[in-house]
Amino acid sequence: MTSQVSSPAEHADGTVVGEQRKPAGTKDVRRLDRVIIRFAGDSGDGMQLTGDRFTSETASFGNDLSTLPNFPAEIRAPAGTLPGVSSFQLHFADHDILTPGDAPNVLVAMNPAALKANIADVPRGAEIIVNTDEFTKRAMQKVGYATSPLEDGSLDGYSVHPVPLTTLTVEALKEFDLTRKEAERSKNMFALGLLSWMYHRPTEGTEKFLTTKFAKKPDIAAANIAAFRAGWNFGETTEDFAVSYEIAPATAAFPTGTYRNISGNLALSYGLIAASTQADLPLYLGSYPITPASDILHELSRHKNFGVRTFQAEDEIAGIGAALGAAFGGSLAVTTTSGPGVALKSETIGLAVSLELPLLVIDIQRGGPSTGLPTKTEQADLLQAMFGRNGEAPVPIVAPQTPADCFDAAIEAARIALTYRTPVLLLSDGYLANGSEPWRIPETDELPDLRVQFAQGPNHTLDDGTEVFWPYKRDPGTLARPWAIPGTPGLEHRIGGIEKQDGTGNISYDPANHDFMVRTRQAKIDGIDVPDVEVDDPHGATTLVLGWGSTYGPITAAVRRLRAAGEAIAQAHLRHLNPFPANLGTVLKAYDRVVIPEMNLGQLATLVRAKYLVDAHSYNQVNGMPFKAEQLATALKEAIDG
Repeated sequence: MTSQVSSPAEHADGTVVGEQRKPAGTKDVRRLDRVIIRFAGDSGDGMQLTGDRFTSETASFGNDLSTLPNFPAEIRAPAGTLPGVSSFQLHFADHDILTPGDAPNVLVAMNPAALKANIADVPRGAEIIVNTDEFTKRAMQKVGYATSPLEDGSLDGYSVHPVPLTTLTVEALKEFDLTRKEAERSKNMFALGLLSWMYHRPTEGTEKFLTTKFAKKPDIAAANIAAFRAGWNFGETTEDFAVSYEIAPATAAFPTGTYRNISGNLALSYGLIAASTQADLPLYLGSYPITPASDILHELSRHKNFGVRTFQAEDEIAGIGAALGAAFGGSLAVTTTSGPGVALKSETIGLAVSLELPLLVIDIQRGGPSTGLPTKTEQADLLQAMFGRNGEAPVPIVAPQTPADCFDAAIEAARIALTYRTPVLLLSDGYLANGSEPWRIPETDELPDLRVQFAQGPNHTLDDGTEVFWPYKRDPGTLARPWAIPGTPGLEHRIGGIEKQDGTGNISYDPANHDFMVRTRQAKIDGIDVPDVEVDDPHGATTLVLGWGSTYGPITAAVRRLRAAGEAIAQAHLRHLNPFPANLGTVLKAYDRVVIPEMNLGQLATLVRAKYLVDAHSYNQVNGMPFKAEQLATALKEAIDG
């Protein structure tokens, strides 16, 4: 087969693309280095499933990728309305990427509401694929279109592809014994097939997935596969799509290993199972379902073969109470929640601080306060994690930075909890929980040894020579108390929320003892061994951008843009928020300016300013969406120039 080579072209977002080539007798094939696609439609149109399937095939092809699902909180918002729009954005590339992308190069709009809700994010010159069947007068009026945007010239700056997706899907399925409404439900698979053709995605995985998903309804499986193939064939034969695109695998972006696509909640679940295995302890989850943490409960319930026990409680308080009981009984105990659920668990977290038992409290942060924005992201629970309990009740805090990093963060949280006998708060968020990226599956010998030694007998000798067990006699290195399993002969001891006497664990109201115990518990947390914070500063910058949690991707992408433009800027990112790394104060004071971007109103900045007396500057947003790289780059450039 011969090919024709043309000069390099530029994509809609300004990305320079490689060669164009046109194999004899076929359409043009243009090579890109990256692309951002957004699927948008009603919450009942299957946009999340469509995006997930496209993502899975992209991962299997070997591209680096990052995703941003975005959906309403209502189970089924009114059809055709702006509040009911659900979208899924996917950024994939032939190189290392960090975010789901700022703006889509391709928008698939299944109805007028999807177009109107997303058009402001689409840059001029981008491609828009619209389902023309849904652009009826009534549907357009419902979202405020006085005239059709497909005819009034408002989309003249875009490359618009009008496609009657519903009609084409129904026609493709006319041989099946389906009602029109049943056939219409497969239009998302038609759209997926069309996009799979446009970007040369594999198809075998999707067809296998549909066969498995509808194994008990083979006719529905066959219909969806037929719609998917019809969409592919439509792209191949229609004259409206003259070009398809190739994005080569990101071979240079990944170290050697076995990879899979993984979401943050799935990575957290696997990390908990791995920690349980490495600790040689049964894993117990006491949880109450709440968005967006529920997926962890769903996933762990599938793994009884690893000794995982899951308990769906009647409320948040019962969930953490059961988990703390499991910790007392010798399990690696976990409770999961989101948003307002943390407040309900606060009293029992304080009890765990007093009892000094290992307990993982996982908070998948979401927009607040109160019920707030259940399906949107935010990182505004940091101060609650630090101080949201009565009395002096210090708790270690760990925060993952990417979806895949949730695996390692779960193991690190377990290490701290087991080593220091303390509850640990892990702060993920909706962006990480629902987003996905490639993850290298580690070898078992790469995982840390988390095994613990339970108390076996007496550990203290009284003045008269009697050997006894003191439940609050501490390890001199970690200040951790012994972990005594109930029922072990000779290790009987009191537990409860009333203050304990140092050593004996007896109830004590003595002021001096209380002061000592409070200071000892604080010293235990302050003394936790955490790695120094690493600083990325290749050019000797005077401005440092400091982040935590899910801002890692947007911050790093913004820093790359600035450095590519010749700017010097340093970057550091915190995983451990309590205690802070020992070298953090020295790092902060080495720079003239410190900028802290957060998806809150400046909570880490408040802690940094209070502890280190550094004039840190906040850059904040709380709109339920992650930062955009270009937005951060602009703000950081202003900080450098200032």
